[in-house]
Amino acid sequence: MGLVYKTMVCIMGLIAGISGAFMVLPMICAFYYNDMEAVQIFGITGTLSLTIGFCIYKFMPRSRHPMHSRDAYLIVFGSWIVCSLIGALPYFFSGEITSFCDAIFEAVAGFTTTGATALGESNFTEPFILWKAITHWLGAMGILIFVITVLPSMGSGGQRIVAAESPGAGLSATSPRSKDLAKLLYLIYSTLTLSEFILLYFGSDMGAFEALINSLGSISTAGLTFHPSGVAYYNSVFVECVLSVFTILASVNFLLFIYLIKRNFNHIKKSYELRAYLAFIAVTTLFITADLTSTETYQTFGASLRHAFFTVNSFMTTSGLVLSDYNTWPTFSKMILFSMLFVGGCVASTSGSVKMLRILVMLKLVQRGFFKKLHPRSVKAVRIGENNITSAMVSSVTSFIAMYFATFMVASVVIAFSGHDLETSMGAAASLMSTTGASFGEIGASGNYSAFSGPMKLFMSLLMLIGRLEMYTVFLIFLPSFWNPNKFRTG
Repeated sequence: MGLVYKTMVCIMGLIAGISGAFMVLPMICAFYYNDMEAVQIFGITGTLSLTIGFCIYKFMPRSRHPMHSRDAYLIVFGSWIVCSLIGALPYFFSGEITSFCDAIFEAVAGFTTTGATALGESNFTEPFILWKAITHWLGAMGILIFVITVLPSMGSGGQRIVAAESPGAGLSATSPRSKDLAKLLYLIYSTLTLSEFILLYFGSDMGAFEALINSLGSISTAGLTFHPSGVAYYNSVFVECVLSVFTILASVNFLLFIYLIKRNFNHIKKSYELRAYLAFIAVTTLFITADLTSTETYQTFGASLRHAFFTVNSFMTTSGLVLSDYNTWPTFSKMILFSMLFVGGCVASTSGSVKMLRILVMLKLVQRGFFKKLHPRSVKAVRIGENNITSAMVSSVTSFIAMYFATFMVASVVIAFSGHDLETSMGAAASLMSTTGASFGEIGASGNYSAFSGPMKLFMSLLMLIGRLEMYTVFLIFLPSFWNPNKFRTG
């Protein structure tokens, strides 16, 4: 069965057009700040992307055949490549980034909500900061999920795209129409963004633009802040609490917000994943607080608790927000933080990494393994809360985790070839795959990847896409059976 190439080109054209349309916002920002060079860059790039993209979408004939899973995977991968290439153009034309590899890295880091940068010290003006914040905001929920909200109708094709872009999210379980669900998700997402903006603008000394950047950067769990020194610049417990609360809200399963709207509180109370996620944050915060207090890293218990909670929250939500240089912390605390790069938030959230639900299933499998050693003839189901986990889900989780750690090990070895030490290489691989950005060693809490070569940054960009699309969508494209399924079909 052939691929619906014409439909794919149409959707990718729409992606290009939407990417160009959003460049109007930084262009307006450039007008406001009287940055005529940025006006020209965003004006030309946005107009060309918008015109070419929507001409393709409008005049390219669609395929008559229905969309299948293979089509959806290729559309998702191709669309992320398209929006990353278009997103890189303003950075490259600005002159701040002289290498197109660096520009691609910056754009991919934006759309995948990875708090990483290709620049040692960024001198980006306000329009370019706003552009990166916009790419964070769009990429967090999924650029194609946004497209589904504006397409007239995609039927089962829309559901397949949602499944390919957000695997394991279970987005079709609440509503029969992907378009309706996507609109509701973006309404919730926009409401959270607006609420955070109001709190930061009226509750602190931030200006409107500064509050907007910090809101877009945190609700997307990307970690972008207006000031290069991060959250530490404000030295405000209120700002830290607002950012922490909204990154946690963005890293829980968004279906819980739908249950909240429908007043289905019973589903929220029974969410075993949510309880485990919050408990994990609390326990790891206490461990690190005790370590920081015993080693006198900070002068008071309150300061230790403050820094421990914010940093734990940063790693668990994969936001990578910076309050202090945790690389100077004791080894015990740093080992906990490194381990948290493999946990992440909940499924169907804006955070990255393995996700808490998969971790819970893995732990339940280990528990059942010990039980079976003591009771070989017993039959024990894997349960999460009150729900039995099917054998298909168990198989999916185990294969995902095995593939995730295998990819991490290979990526660490590849990065090590560039001549960096073990801490930097493994930290970079784990951080990029989890879309955290902040790391250890030479990269540091600021997520500075400027020391790596252009080709290595392209490889790292692929790692960010693998982490954002949860591997399968990317790896399937490179399988021979994907392109010729009939040849590899077994009877």
